[in-house]
Amino acid sequence: MNRRLRPSAKAPVRIVHLGLGAFHRSHQAWYTHQAGDAADWGIAAFTGRRPDAALALAEQDGLYTVVERADAGDSFTVVSSIVEAVDGADVQRLTELLAAPATAVVTLTITEAAYRLGADGQLDRKAHDVVADLALLASGDGQPATPLGRLVLALAARRAAAAGPLAVVCCDNLSNNGTVAHHAVVGMAGAWDADLADWIDANVSFVSTSVDRITPRTTEADIAAVQAACGYGDNSSVVAEPFSNWVLSGEFPAGRPQWEDAGAVFVADIEPYENRKLWLLNGAHSLLAYAGQLRGHATVAQALADPLCLRAVESFWDEAEANLSGTEGTADLQIPEYRRALLARFSNARIAHHLAQIAMDGSTKLRMRAVPVLQAERAAGRSGAAAALMIAAWMDYSAAAAELQDPLASQVAEANHLSGTDRIRALLALVDPNLAGDAAVVALVEDLCGTFGERAVSP
Repeated sequence: MNRRLRPSAKAPVRIVHLGLGAFHRSHQAWYTHQAGDAADWGIAAFTGRRPDAALALAEQDGLYTVVERADAGDSFTVVSSIVEAVDGADVQRLTELLAAPATAVVTLTITEAAYRLGADGQLDRKAHDVVADLALLASGDGQPATPLGRLVLALAARRAAAAGPLAVVCCDNLSNNGTVAHHAVVGMAGAWDADLADWIDANVSFVSTSVDRITPRTTEADIAAVQAACGYGDNSSVVAEPFSNWVLSGEFPAGRPQWEDAGAVFVADIEPYENRKLWLLNGAHSLLAYAGQLRGHATVAQALADPLCLRAVESFWDEAEANLSGTEGTADLQIPEYRRALLARFSNARIAHHLAQIAMDGSTKLRMRAVPVLQAERAAGRSGAAAALMIAAWMDYSAAAAELQDPLASQVAEANHLSGTDRIRALLALVDPNLAGDAAVVALVEDLCGTFGERAVSP
């Protein structure tokens, strides 16, 4: 990106983000850029598994382009809110920033699987990477490798520096994600240092959010389009749909940007908004990801144009809506309008949202997207067949995919070596042990397997 787009002055770092990727750039950083007080709120963004995104952004002084892609054409916005892009392995820089009193907010997009929760919703202390990080924290010899371990170490530095309270804002697709983040962070801190866990409880607020913006992977063609339209090269441009949504619930003891200037909404009760998004948008995405690839499709728009896939989505939405509508205080959710908007968004063929990208980490995602609807339907005396079909499609996909990207990939592979009902029960146990113990649910899922055919899928 050429020098004429470089800002004359950078905002001071007051936000630290973990999980620098395309979605953060199209969402939280985009909202911060548009805040009326953006000049006071710079973001230091740390990568997750690899340093690539930080290296690319650093070459451009943190600047990048958001391409809003609509049927009518593209629009381009240069975003300057990321003032420091850092390799996630640079734990020393992370601890320095969190020990600084000016840092007021930590935002997270570390994926659902990174929270390593057990069946009880608490930190899974048997998880290999959690065990390794706890050993490193206890010994003081080496740096944690997981986002949670790094965050806990940095919060310990903030406590030691008496830098005051701050807010942790979870932006991952988890139900009641602020509480999930709290359990995971305090669980790890408590296993290392009980006094640190107490300090976190007293000084760190965990804000729950519902985030929404379809952001497919950027392609070489997208980068070329920015060059052609804007006249500069941008190795970190990100493509997104015009629609965006951010609902937040919680306290910001050290302040926050004026995100409402860009349309963010602050509410007292996040759960109805979370469930609307998790079930209707994310649930449909997962269903299309597995069913669509089994049917030979590559993108959301292609899968939605398949009548069999569309009927499956509509049936799942009917089940989800029945349980959303039964929740007190959901009159403002406007579910019929939300469903119509989703159909329009999913059908935007200019947004090439690849099903293989959505299909990753299915064993984790289904726990939030399919299981609650299935459980609610069964509790109401209904079959829950549409939610069960999502799980069945995942099972078929897991057996057909050349390479499964999932935190439980080895366990899924072991289950797929079984046959018949034993296979179904073993796979279902990875998603929800209680459902696996229900013979009627096991039979229902087994009967639904094969609905979308057995065509092999690409990795």
